[in-house]
Amino acid sequence: YGAQLALGALGVTLIYGILRFSNFAHGDTMAIGTAFVILVTWGLQAIGISLWPLPTALLALPVGIALTAVLVLCTDRAVYRFYRVKRSAPIILVMASVGVMFITNGLTRLIIGVDEIRFDDGARFLISVQDFKAWTGLAEGLSLRVSQALTLVVTALCCWALFRFLNRSREGKAMRAYSDNEDLALLSGIDPERVVRLTWIIATALAVIAGTLYGLDKSFKAFNYFQILLPIFAAAIVGGLGNPLGAVAGGFIVAFSEVAVTYPWKKVANYLGFQPEGLLQLLSTEYKFAVSFVILIVVLLFRPTGLFRGKSV
Repeated sequence: YGAQLALGALGVTLIYGILRFSNFAHGDTMAIGTAFVILVTWGLQAIGISLWPLPTALLALPVGIALTAVLVLCTDRAVYRFYRVKRSAPIILVMASVGVMFITNGLTRLIIGVDEIRFDDGARFLISVQDFKAWTGLAEGLSLRVSQALTLVVTALCCWALFRFLNRSREGKAMRAYSDNEDLALLSGIDPERVVRLTWIIATALAVIAGTLYGLDKSFKAFNYFQILLPIFAAAIVGGLGNPLGAVAGGFIVAFSEVAVTYPWKKVANYLGFQPEGLLQLLSTEYKFAVSFVILIVVLLFRPTGLFRGKSV
């Protein structure tokens, strides 16, 4: 979950750091991108193509990213570019992104419906409870799903590739220069439209990958991606908006905070020799997103630049 939030927060922080506005349509970009991946996955399955023991969705992922990137670039051309050329205040771009969010959400529901969808074919468990008990002889079990291991590996690869791109490549350095000082970057000969396109494509790829991994790990439902927008923004702000390293750290901080507050600690207390009557659960799981909201408010009040000193909100 922390890795999924980290990927989503990376996309949010890239857009904020370079295009200078908070993109509220990011969660629904994840949703429609995942919907495209699911449709392509179904098509591959229909003609007998699979990636056993890995999910077939990995084969469909590049197509889903490409389709979503085209949609996002068209949206930028039709909506955001007008306000960017006019140098409108960031709040206007934010409100425009809210409108894009509702339209994208409706388009996602129109394309794939509102039902819960599971598309995690392939092997289910990398380590099952029964196998772990048989290997170790322990009474307690441990399981690790393929989707969980895949999430960690893909997130690590994406972070490595992104940081290397931003620090080593010519285009990455141009994006960083544009983020630091737009006017000076223009005087240096950097093409702003190319930087904008690259930013949208990279942020879209991260969003689709995060959305697909989240759907494989749990299930796909369009409204779930609208809900996950709050913890994603909390992760980006906790780490420091505009700071990619902070986005990764913020994703894990928010995830562990949500789990710690909503986890029933009774079994842990039993191991420590205590016999509590209740579950020792501070909040029920329905309040998981409230934890993100509290973290968001606390950081904005006391450290608006985040832990890694990004741009203040």
